[in-house]
Amino acid sequence: MQNFLDFKGKTAVVTGATGAIGKSITQGLAQCGARVVITDLRQETVDVAVAGFAASGYDVAGLAADVTDEAQVKAVAGFAAARFGNVIDILVNVAGVAGQNPIEEITAKEWDFVFAVNCKGTFLFIKHVVPFMKAQKRGKIVNFASKSGKTGSALCSHYSAAKGAIITLTQSLAFEFAKEKINVNCVCPGITDNTGVWTFMSANYIENLKQERAQVVKQFTSKIPLARLASIEDVVDVVVFLCSPGSDYMTGQAINITGGREMH
Repeated sequence: MQNFLDFKGKTAVVTGATGAIGKSITQGLAQCGARVVITDLRQETVDVAVAGFAASGYDVAGLAADVTDEAQVKAVAGFAAARFGNVIDILVNVAGVAGQNPIEEITAKEWDFVFAVNCKGTFLFIKHVVPFMKAQKRGKIVNFASKSGKTGSALCSHYSAAKGAIITLTQSLAFEFAKEKINVNCVCPGITDNTGVWTFMSANYIENLKQERAQVVKQFTSKIPLARLASIEDVVDVVVFLCSPGSDYMTGQAINITGGREMH
């Protein structure tokens, strides 16, 4: 059996790469030999992350971008291709934002922002990276949806709707790119511990549900057959697999990482 997790000579682009999950995915790909270009909103945080990866001996470069700004997204794609031989093999769209409010309190501006970062940002990066994949007739795209994109979450209607859109975008592009042997899949994590999203969401649940944090965690884990929150490592392992040749016969899939809470 070949080593599916050998990424030597492969170039990856990871968005949202200074957050807990994005940084861990970058590390996972780099540990397997990939050359990685990372991007996030602020150049100073990107530079700090790049320096940390370089200190560990990884081939990582970075350029900041607002994922909702097409010119900035195009610049990152061009930067990645120029740095690594005009080739981009892997795109992981991690960048996203959450939101939590009763629908009567969600402003149109908040709704548009959640859709812009989660959906428009994913669309723009695929639009500007996929020409490089088409040129070599291969590629792996992994998008980030959510358990909430499968079964909507109360108080998160804008977030759930945006993540549901990511799933159908993934399916559409899986059909569209199949002839170029470009696999397009997405992951649907449940609550993932030690991430900024869970810190934000749990703080809001504590306020909205009028419960202590321990009770909020207990309430959510009681719904999970494996009886714990997801770890960052749980998510990274699935994403790295979807970037590998081991997933060559998988496309258009929305993979649950929920400990059994979602089974569809």
